[in-house]
Amino acid sequence: MKIKAMKWLTTAPVALALAVSLAACGSGSSQPSGSPTDALAGSDQQTLDKYTTADVTPIDQIDKTKLGLNTEGKLEVGTLSDAPPNIFIDPSGKFTGYDNELLRAIAGKLGLEVEFVATDFSALLSQVSTKQFDVGSSSISTTEARRQNVGFTNGYDFGFMAVVAKSDGDIKGFDDLTSDLRIGVVQGTVQDDYVTNTLGMEPIRFPDYATVYANVRNGQVDAWVAPSQQAEGQVKEGDGTAIVESKVNTENFTAYAVAKDNQPLIDALNSGLDAVIEDGTWSKLTKEWYPDREMPSDWKPGSKAATVPQS
Repeated sequence: MKIKAMKWLTTAPVALALAVSLAACGSGSSQPSGSPTDALAGSDQQTLDKYTTADVTPIDQIDKTKLGLNTEGKLEVGTLSDAPPNIFIDPSGKFTGYDNELLRAIAGKLGLEVEFVATDFSALLSQVSTKQFDVGSSSISTTEARRQNVGFTNGYDFGFMAVVAKSDGDIKGFDDLTSDLRIGVVQGTVQDDYVTNTLGMEPIRFPDYATVYANVRNGQVDAWVAPSQQAEGQVKEGDGTAIVESKVNTENFTAYAVAKDNQPLIDALNSGLDAVIEDGTWSKLTKEWYPDREMPSDWKPGSKAATVPQS
């Protein structure tokens, strides 16, 4: 995979008019809803540290009876079923993947059970905001716009974006994406925002990762701008597709979403995250699910006080 440091890729408030919902065949198109906004407006790219806590509440000081859970003693988690290697259902019917296994480990530190429920990404943050779920787990990139509606834990992973296209085609990377191409994204994602606001193009929006990838395979769209992890989980040998370029963005992190007013739960999850970082669980899971990935030298998970064991 071609990976290079991202110098300009950033996030911004997601366009409000995500008006088009495509059928599974993906053959429809969407119309521009006005001029794209400046992608740098409201960006937290240069102020990431204001969202990373200096330290956390010690685990033994967390009061599990005051976490505002829908069911005491249990985390009810909204997640996706089709986005390996991060969030998916395995052949035995178990919700698994990097994000979900890490959350299980965090919950274990807090003495909480975990119940996963499948949903669509386009609805997930709203469902967390209204407390249908206690937590959202879906490799969620934190943005200023999203923070208006939900709260986030400290980061447990950093951002990647990829371009998926036909392996024998002319699209070789981000620089080849032009307005005359049919560019697919999953509705409501940072990639949707990036194509709309940073590239200034109107993408074709799909409800889930499996559907947008199927439309790349069958030629209904020319390229998919994807989270790199989900691209790696979808692209298979013999599909005639490839991840033609991937860019890392250490200025943006992924985190678990929690209702904005539930600070006790955010604090508890942050404590659990630091605990699994410091006992080596985070490193173990990262190597298990991303065996070939190099960790950027200028990024680490958890609070500023968290210590990642040296391998």
